[in-house]
Amino acid sequence: MARRSLFVLGSARPEGNTELLARRAAEQLPPDVEQQWIDLTSDPLPDFEDLRHDSDHARPTEGPVAELLDATLAATDVVIASPLYWYSVSAQTKRYLDYWSGWLRTPGLDFKAAMTGRTLWGVTALAHEEPEVADPLAGTLNNSAAYLGMRFGGVLLGNGSKPGDVLKDTEALARAKTFFAQEAPLARFPYEAG
Repeated sequence: MARRSLFVLGSARPEGNTELLARRAAEQLPPDVEQQWIDLTSDPLPDFEDLRHDSDHARPTEGPVAELLDATLAATDVVIASPLYWYSVSAQTKRYLDYWSGWLRTPGLDFKAAMTGRTLWGVTALAHEEPEVADPLAGTLNNSAAYLGMRFGGVLLGNGSKPGDVLKDTEALARAKTFFAQEAPLARFPYEAG
């Protein structure tokens, strides 16, 4: 399968610091890597309804949920670009990940098998100086990847609060140049490391 990257933008602000950093990193991808960008605020997902004990989830055939499902299944690499909101992913991003639960239970989809071996990446901008405050966000993404048997490329962190601030973070911009070139290991839950 040719490499194809899906960039899922989960910011409440268009062209915010997280998106700017993600685009800088994406500029370094080889030209043969297809890129698809989906902004979760421009065509928002409806609230996720957990039907796992009530009925089967039907595969969506139209609208933003169907578009995102098809794009996710077509991607070899899923890049979650979410600012750090209250020490984790944004509400829009969390809603997208909640839909994974439904897709796991959609008859005929076999979402878990489809995602196994693919790679999950994270990009985030945070206003805090200490990067450790983003550990819950990184943990959410790592554990999601581990559950699905995916690889996890880690999280590209940048610092910025006001619009455009991340472009002053020279260390983050330098990391962005090689972020997607690194080998992503198979994701492991923290209790499996050792």
